[in-house]
Amino acid sequence: MTQNRPPTMEDNSYWNALFAEETRQELPVMPSEDGIDGYEEEERPFVDKSDPWQLAQTIYENGDSITALISGCNRGGLLVDWNDLAGFIPASHLVNLPPLASEEEKQAALAKWVGQSLTIKIIRINPAGNQLIFSERAAQTEDNHAAHLLKTLKKGDEVDGIVTNITDFGVFVDLGGMEGLVHISELSWSRVRHPRNIVKMGECITVYVLRVERENERIALSLKMLKPDPWQTAEAHYKPDQMVTGTVTYITNYGAFLLLEDELEGLIHLSELAEGTFMHPRNVVSLSETLTARVLSVDGANKRLALSLRAKKIEDNAAE
Repeated sequence: MTQNRPPTMEDNSYWNALFAEETRQELPVMPSEDGIDGYEEEERPFVDKSDPWQLAQTIYENGDSITALISGCNRGGLLVDWNDLAGFIPASHLVNLPPLASEEEKQAALAKWVGQSLTIKIIRINPAGNQLIFSERAAQTEDNHAAHLLKTLKKGDEVDGIVTNITDFGVFVDLGGMEGLVHISELSWSRVRHPRNIVKMGECITVYVLRVERENERIALSLKMLKPDPWQTAEAHYKPDQMVTGTVTYITNYGAFLLLEDELEGLIHLSELAEGTFMHPRNVVSLSETLTARVLSVDGANKRLALSLRAKKIEDNAAE
């Protein structure tokens, strides 16, 4: 963990807000070949806590597994009787259903589950449409893998994962049955305007494990720890009065940022952009423009590198 990590990373309310944000994602449409017609998730109306749908909603949001009785089957899968609600398990979400040559063999295999109890997980819920979809595969594979990850992962490990959600706070990465969080402060050594500028939904990325909280089932991850910190060598590479060339990456009302090397930017303050009066830095420089500027000062400890475009232009004019 870096020493600049914000204290909110240790605050339970902060983490709870992030994970609540993740549960609000729209659920995927189940394939029709499983015997379920696709539909969009509807906004859930308020119901009393004694309502079984409320209990199902809570279990779904918590990601808990349940045990339920298999009451029947059809060509698409198994029928579930749970808490006075009728649910459905698509055949593709059963763990031990072998590949079968005919529809008759499939029905015979499914019928063997009737009367048995299965450990399953809710993967889609729609009270308004009276639809409750379960998965045995999710309950077994995800829970087992999540337990394995919590047991074996440690600080310093490098693992691959899939970006599943991007928020203002950071990025959630599925490590295979469990998600970890790359906080916005851990995405890059340079300033990050928004996490979506660093990663994309569905992208496969390699992350560094910062911390594993086994009791709370939380995994803190980092992208920037996979790269050397350019600020540790900034004072050795850049000196006052040195001329440097870079690309304009961001323009604000107080100046423009110039990317000098990977994940290291210098700031050309408004007062150092040009002589005379101008309305906004955009009137002087443009995004993606390549500029040569003079280094004014370097402070690696505080990650600050001050540049001047005005001093460069004054020198050019004097030379003419």
